[in-house]
Amino acid sequence: MWMPPVENQTWVSEFILLGFSRDPTSNRILFIVFLLLYLSSVLGNGLIVSLICLDKRLHTPMYFFLCILSLLDMGYVTTTVPQMLVHLLAHSQTISFAGCWLQMYMFSALALTESILFVVMAYDRYIAICYPLRYTVILNWGLCSRLSAGTGACGFFFSLIHTFFTMRLPYCGPNVINHYVCDGLSVRSLACMDTHLIEIVDLVISVFLAVAPLSLISASYIGIAQAILKIKSTKGRCKAFSTCASHLTVVSFFYGPASYIYMRPNSNYSPEQDKQISLFYNVFTALLNPVVYSLRNKDINGAFLKVMGWSSVAQ
Repeated sequence: MWMPPVENQTWVSEFILLGFSRDPTSNRILFIVFLLLYLSSVLGNGLIVSLICLDKRLHTPMYFFLCILSLLDMGYVTTTVPQMLVHLLAHSQTISFAGCWLQMYMFSALALTESILFVVMAYDRYIAICYPLRYTVILNWGLCSRLSAGTGACGFFFSLIHTFFTMRLPYCGPNVINHYVCDGLSVRSLACMDTHLIEIVDLVISVFLAVAPLSLISASYIGIAQAILKIKSTKGRCKAFSTCASHLTVVSFFYGPASYIYMRPNSNYSPEQDKQISLFYNVFTALLNPVVYSLRNKDINGAFLKVMGWSSVAQ
């Protein structure tokens, strides 16, 4: 006879992550693909961090925030991809309850922090274009430090709330998660009690850390667009817009898939589709960020040539 779970008691001691495929041949191919993507992402973001630290010309608020973004991306993919690679080759795809708790917390904390950081980067572009003569005065290093610390504090705090409410639910079987990572939505679907309250909590967090940031980013770019339209020369307009194009690109790559997963009704929940979409904003976005910022950025390219000792040759 079925017995209701005892409150605050967890019956499941470990979870099984299904991943993408059960076929060994397919898993070996996926292992090579994801390993190359992971290494490229870490090396690309690591290169940007190194160049910004080594070249004093890049010691500006814009590149300071870009350095933080690259660090977040490296942490983001390292939280999920290495374990996914192990599971692609191992016979067992289990993860302990504590390991799932930690992965969920770090995964969401870094994602939420990055979400807020995009607002700070939009504000940086707004000040640079609308108030160029006061840029370094307004965005002094004290304010930059407080903004970066505040984004991290908000991201890790709200992630703690989300993870705490999710993992304190009773899990009494089954313990198979149809995902490659301990994602909150996938784990919560296994709870053996009503999850309506935690769904409301997650919705409030999603609105606060998705809708609000997007609104602030939109407001910043409305002000930027108005300032750009006042520039008389076409060359000046193109130069001003080019400084925002990279940021707009990575924001679209990040917010588009994430908003679809976490802001849609639960009735449209599709585990298979969610795995593919989350893979895009988790792995591919972290890889695209250094590509987008380096290919269009003369300062980054110049710093790379300088570090490699090719600057005199290029000139």
